[in-house]
Amino acid sequence: MSLVKSISGIRGTIGGSVGEGLNPVDIARFVSAYAMQRRKCLPDNNVIVVGRDARISGKMCELVVCGTLMGMGYDVVDIGLATTPTTELAVQGERAAGGIILTASHNPRQWNALKLLNEHGEFLNDKEGKDVLGIAEKEDFMFAQVSELGSLVEKDYLPYHINNVLGLELVDKTAIEAADFTVAVDCINSVGGIALPALLKALGVKKTFFLNDTPNGDFAHNPEPLPQHLTEISDLLRNGKADVGFVVDPDVDRLAVICENGDMFGEEYTLVSVADYVLTHTPGNTVSNMSSTRALRDVTLRHGGSYSASAVGEVNVVAEMKRTDAVIGGEGNGGVIYPASHYGRDALVGIALFLSQLAHRHIKPSELKKQYPLYYISKNRIELTPQVDVDTLLLKVKDVYKNEQVNDIDGVKIDFSEGWVHLRKSNTEPIIRVYSEAATEDKANELAQRIIDVVREFV
Repeated sequence: MSLVKSISGIRGTIGGSVGEGLNPVDIARFVSAYAMQRRKCLPDNNVIVVGRDARISGKMCELVVCGTLMGMGYDVVDIGLATTPTTELAVQGERAAGGIILTASHNPRQWNALKLLNEHGEFLNDKEGKDVLGIAEKEDFMFAQVSELGSLVEKDYLPYHINNVLGLELVDKTAIEAADFTVAVDCINSVGGIALPALLKALGVKKTFFLNDTPNGDFAHNPEPLPQHLTEISDLLRNGKADVGFVVDPDVDRLAVICENGDMFGEEYTLVSVADYVLTHTPGNTVSNMSSTRALRDVTLRHGGSYSASAVGEVNVVAEMKRTDAVIGGEGNGGVIYPASHYGRDALVGIALFLSQLAHRHIKPSELKKQYPLYYISKNRIELTPQVDVDTLLLKVKDVYKNEQVNDIDGVKIDFSEGWVHLRKSNTEPIIRVYSEAATEDKANELAQRIIDVVREFV
């Protein structure tokens, strides 16, 4: 059994003994700590929003979370089965002190997690997250007296979310409806099966194929939207059944696109294409994390904007977007963050903007993909012994490449003229993740191997 504690939330496998898995005792402990942290920040705000994906363990976790919050004196707005971005928007809609999302994102069915939001519906920052972990460690909780117990109300925030999407200036329902698209969607047996049919109907899409749309948490395939897991929808597109395919993860904050010929548009290029559309109409700056494709930088410069790279992690991307006043940003895992809606990865927003672009340009997804610089990312790892000082190791690598363009805000990223390599240490195991990108797959692998060889010289 596993229990992973980080500033962004608590993730674990269901069951096991206390402290070794995600069980009712540990759920109550961390929720209590979160409630106390929120009370310190916003002593006069008594509302917390709770939403969950369709995981098998979701209802159990939901009941424990809601009961604990009530025991801490909070009034709970339980929005039930809801996407992560829906829950984020609900925090804003309720003017709540925060929110808890019950989802382990792309992890397998035995996992679940508590993702913790601030009063803006955004993930806790480093200081706030560490505060929650510190309170949980001390277990110095103060629960409410009987006359001060919180209440619970159930609400459906999906219509609010869809109205938010439809209200975006660059979402063109009229053009999408006129294009008469046939759209295929793999909902991975989670809340996408609730949200995406409603979204497409609202956008005027009349011809649809929905795969794995029963929200029972019994995932039909590995829930991470990678090409090797998406053969069913790819075959459907390859057989000419639809104009475009969309795939989401269980909490619907990541978006992968399938071309009309069954080829992968590429998760890295979800953000690139949406950013291209946004920048065409609203020129400005963009942000992605350091392990995302260089294509976003190229597209941004083409539109006269400025591109910035943040440390890996949504909270870091959002902070950099706010600092640079970016009009669009996100992550190369298919995460689109569009501030005109809210500061959170949102597949519903991504789908609406992508369809709007296809409708405006009268173009097929495969043709659209050819409009962008083509890069290949290679993902590798270096196994180390626990005795190795990874931080010192990365400093040595940085020194070797001191004459290149080096960024060390999150590990070490080395920018060469022909591509880049990013080295990051894992927080949970003795490994270094090595991501590289270049114009060809062979060149990306060659760049990675070059750096791996340098690392091994120091071990």
